[in-house]
Amino acid sequence: MKNTITLIVFLATFLLGTATMSAGDKKITVKSPDGKTQTEVTVGKTISYTVSQDGVLVLAPSKVSMTLSDGNVWGIGSKIKSIKKHSVNNIIDAPFYKSKKVKDHYNDAVITFSDSFSLEFRAYNDGIAYRFVSTKKGNYQVINEQAQYKFTENADATAPYVYSAGSMEHQLFQAFENRYTRLSISELDKNRLMFLPLSVKAPKGKRITITESDLRNYPGMYLTTSIGENTMTGFFAPLRDKVEEHSGYNNLQVIVKSRHNFIAEVEGSRSFPWRAAIVTRNDVELANTTMSFKLAEENVIGDTSWIKPGKVAWDWWNNWNLDGVDFKAGIDNRTYKYYIDFASKNNIEYVILDEGWAVNKVYDLMQVVPEIDVKELVDYAKERNVDIILWAGYYAFDKDMEKVCKHYSEMGVKGFKVDFMNGDDQELVYFNERSAKMCAKYNLIVDLHGTYKPAGLQRTYPNILNFEGVHGLEQMKWQPKECDQVTYDVTFPFIRMISGPVDYTQGAMRNAVKALNTITNEVETQYTPNFSKPMSQGTRSHQLAEYIIFLSPLNMLCDTPTNYEKNPVSTTFIASIPTTWDETKTIQGKMGEYIVTARRKGDTWYVGGLNNWDAREITIDVKEITGKSGEVTIFKDGPNADMNGIDFVKKTKNVNNKLTIRMAPGGGFVVKI
Repeated sequence: MKNTITLIVFLATFLLGTATMSAGDKKITVKSPDGKTQTEVTVGKTISYTVSQDGVLVLAPSKVSMTLSDGNVWGIGSKIKSIKKHSVNNIIDAPFYKSKKVKDHYNDAVITFSDSFSLEFRAYNDGIAYRFVSTKKGNYQVINEQAQYKFTENADATAPYVYSAGSMEHQLFQAFENRYTRLSISELDKNRLMFLPLSVKAPKGKRITITESDLRNYPGMYLTTSIGENTMTGFFAPLRDKVEEHSGYNNLQVIVKSRHNFIAEVEGSRSFPWRAAIVTRNDVELANTTMSFKLAEENVIGDTSWIKPGKVAWDWWNNWNLDGVDFKAGIDNRTYKYYIDFASKNNIEYVILDEGWAVNKVYDLMQVVPEIDVKELVDYAKERNVDIILWAGYYAFDKDMEKVCKHYSEMGVKGFKVDFMNGDDQELVYFNERSAKMCAKYNLIVDLHGTYKPAGLQRTYPNILNFEGVHGLEQMKWQPKECDQVTYDVTFPFIRMISGPVDYTQGAMRNAVKALNTITNEVETQYTPNFSKPMSQGTRSHQLAEYIIFLSPLNMLCDTPTNYEKNPVSTTFIASIPTTWDETKTIQGKMGEYIVTARRKGDTWYVGGLNNWDAREITIDVKEITGKSGEVTIFKDGPNADMNGIDFVKKTKNVNNKLTIRMAPGGGFVVKI
């Protein structure tokens, strides 16, 4: 694997050592609107750039280039034709993002070169981004793109490896659902790819987080430490050549047998994805960044009034495991009518029919199992103010995309959850966009599973309401007892979630904590994997708070309706929480330890807190956060939550300003104001 990665990275890599200035070098500086974050671009024999903040260098000279199939290399010996600088300060409408209005304020420089390309650099207050823009005519291939990140020291990184090591193809076939590894750059596995976003500590308490945006019809970027000291280098999946169709899990996937020696095919002029280096002084600043969203192409579908975010009663996580009913539960209309009745009673907008409604292993979404009558369920749900979403395997959906979308939209289905893409080469990235475009044509919402981080596509196609690309609660059905999901819960909001919404699928009513065994005097985890009766790690309040902390415009209730019916206080509250927000601000937090986020919908504020396995007290200033004082409703860990995860307290009290709340190990809280 090491040799394979090195070969592909080197296809477009020249003079990878530290950049050195020569007499003919041209330097272009772009500063952020507040003047504190800047990049210095050096154009000479090569092109490199640095990133600094508050006078502190956080990224040393790092090279960029792009190698084309005609032998031309953009970034090697390129001659400047013109330089134009701009300042932009406007407001973006973002009805399905974490704030309804997003301020987009930056300075940029467009450096146009004589050989049919330009480089655009943007400086935001919290980071630097650049991209290649091509004016080249005709068809050509991108052999490789050089994206180098040369850090100033052997700093600690928080990085998500691809799920397993092995051959290049084995590493590229993955769903972007791994947890994080924390190691210094030199200790990271040089033979294993890492996916984005990825975060690295920088001098003077700063942090630099690498991601990409406006990823369209081009492969996603991985990083590898296989070349250079204190350096990460971009790696891109070559375009697939020969494949084995209807393979993999339940014949739902496509297995790549061979790849081309280039990463992308290009037709005429286009812009390429933004490479973003988000620079923050603390973790709260990082959680509050909106840079990835702002870099994306604006809405291309026009009217969004038909797009309805909301909650979803989900079947698959709980394995259709109803109890106390007078029928055998399973994948049939009687069971789904029970889910619909539950959703209707609790004002839940959707019920999803996950895997199993279509005939298995035939990759044909027009063939429905005899136990399911989709039209009957759609009509039954509509009478009760509930809508239906259908699950679809990637290969089957792609094979008959327009036929499927037209057929089920005319039936009254409102969206698709598309699953098992398992990769981000050019073809799969383009599939996500084609799916969004086709679904928009038929007024269908989209939930993309088994895929990479959002990378801006949700701004361009707002009917994409959610993405997976997260080590979500489904993992608790099979992960071993050693899996630490609670620490992950207070890590990914600072990393993965800066790219956009996350279909984590929370809402478990079985809640396992770590408790003291009084005989052995050792702390033991109560969690155990169970496919048909799964549980969460952490307390009940931890689950409730996830509906505030995690950004999710299409938000699942993962547990069975009968479990929710046994827990009416939790269920009523979950069902009442909005899924889109007018305003959001993270107010406290430290990656891997805890996070406190406040979100506003109309005149109501929700403040949520999540904890790792260390008990802690949090003090929040209600009046400072919300501008209001008075009666608040609090959901918090109960006095016995350390031993019994389902123990929580709901109370109301008058608060003039400050409120102190204890979070149990693996705990959480919500304050509604």
